Amino acid sequence: MGHQIDIKNVYKSFGVNAVLKDISLSVERGELVTLLGPSGCGKSTLLRAIAGLLTVDAGEICIEERDMTAVIPQKRDVGMVFQSYALFPNMTAARNIAFGLSIHRTAKQEIACRVAEMIELVGLKGLENRYPSQLSGGQQQRVALARALIMNPKVLLLDEPLSALDAQIRQNLRVQIREIQQRRGITAVFVTHDQEEAMSISDRIFVMYGGRIVQVGTPSVLYARPSCEFVARFIGHYNVLTAEQARTLLGETLPTATVYAIRPEAFVSETAPGLCRVQGVVTAVSLLGRVLRYALRCGELAVSIEQMNSGENPYRIGDTITAYLNPKDIVCIDELNL
Repeated sequence: MGHQIDIKNVYKSFGVNAVLKDISLSVERGELVTLLGPSGCGKSTLLRAIAGLLTVDAGEICIEERDMTAVIPQKRDVGMVFQSYALFPNMTAARNIAFGLSIHRTAKQEIACRVAEMIELVGLKGLENRYPSQLSGGQQQRVALARALIMNPKVLLLDEPLSALDAQIRQNLRVQIREIQQRRGITAVFVTHDQEEAMSISDRIFVMYGGRIVQVGTPSVLYARPSCEFVARFIGHYNVLTAEQARTLLGETLPTATVYAIRPEAFVSETAPGLCRVQGVVTAVSLLGRVLRYALRCGELAVSIEQMNSGENPYRIGDTITAYLNPKDIVCIDELNL
């Protein structure tokens, strides 16, 4: 299986501000990859460069081994779904979806057939004659998705397409996007700053920070083995400790590392041979779905631990918790120097 997208040493700046710094990545055919990172990290800029909406200062952008760096957007054979939907307010849902085909002077009968197929695919049957103002945010986003897919693009680009929607609609729509992408076997690049969204929808995730890609991996690899302090703090709510703090907390000889990371759920309530003992006073309690998270003050250190919620919270603020940790669950990571 060859690469659908190859990006090689791409650099982009706006004035003196370098937004993309020597970016290189590849995407396989049929993959859904996510560019994940905080606001200002360069993820949307990179997506727009792939689409041809921005020119780059250096490097190459190839699609199916063809250099597209200097090719205009209309000739790149990519579909783009924007955060703002960008629907034409004076056109019905069906006409919005058909717009690209109309521009290419496709036969009316073929347009009707393909629009009907898209309407069915994105679940808008019965709404095709409504105008954008008569559709909900989620319905408008599905129109935008259908408009991009109807052109059968080689690559589908989605720029924070769900960020304007409420939580429940966002969760349902991301499942639909993933199902449609897999059913059609299309290569997709998804941009988001939402870690949960990225973890649930992606084959692989490119974590970006400061205009660079700092780690690439599957959701499970990124969660279990962050490569640097930024990823550990950004994904999974790790406890991040210096070597001195880790030894103070655990009182153990640890592998040599600059920084150590411990997942909150790695702590257990019962001891066993070989486990490290940790004791702290509860300073805060929060409920995360079916999980209880406790903030502990362990001497001079603050640590988070988690346990499954059995329906009753056994600890209150001020209580002392004794927990245990397998040294194998301690991840050695590096400081991030950009």
